[in-house]
Amino acid sequence: MQRLKTRPQFQATMSAGTIARTSHFALHRMELVAMQKDMTADPRTGPGSDDPQALFGIGEVREQAWLGAMVPKRWARRSVTRHAIKRQIYAVAFEHEAALAHAAYVVRLRSGFDRKQFVSATSDPLKAAVRQELQQLFATGTRRLTKEKQASHSAADLKKNLPQALDGKASAASDSIAHQAEPQP
Repeated sequence: MQRLKTRPQFQATMSAGTIARTSHFALHRMELVAMQKDMTADPRTGPGSDDPQALFGIGEVREQAWLGAMVPKRWARRSVTRHAIKRQIYAVAFEHEAALAHAAYVVRLRSGFDRKQFVSATSDPLKAAVRQELQQLFATGTRRLTKEKQASHSAADLKKNLPQALDGKASAASDSIAHQAEPQP
């Protein structure tokens, strides 16, 4: 699993949309398309490219999962808490790495944890709450992705089989019209 490092990588991934949310986290996803064998002929991937796919390298690197964690100071004041949450994000994402391939992801903290409930910056209850919510986030995201893949596969099958079915129905309709007796005056 590769880690997002630059601001443009984070921005491109977050602009692609959100696939799952929980009360404290959001999961953003940008699908990475496979690269062509001949990269020299494609000017969109060079320096100064506007193509967001160019930010994620070429070759086998695109087939891996890319992950970034965004934990703003606004929602986690103490750096110890921010780092603990980031460690939890990367640990839970590593468990789901197989389902995350061929895309870039950003896990963003979107609201803070109650400091009255979690007094210590790195308490075990805080870590457990974060981990449980992250597992829920990734499970929801992978479930949504599998539904989308199944829908796209069934749509592709329908496109492939629809012309054959329509041709069969059209020929059957034309045969039935041709075999009808002409009305006699």
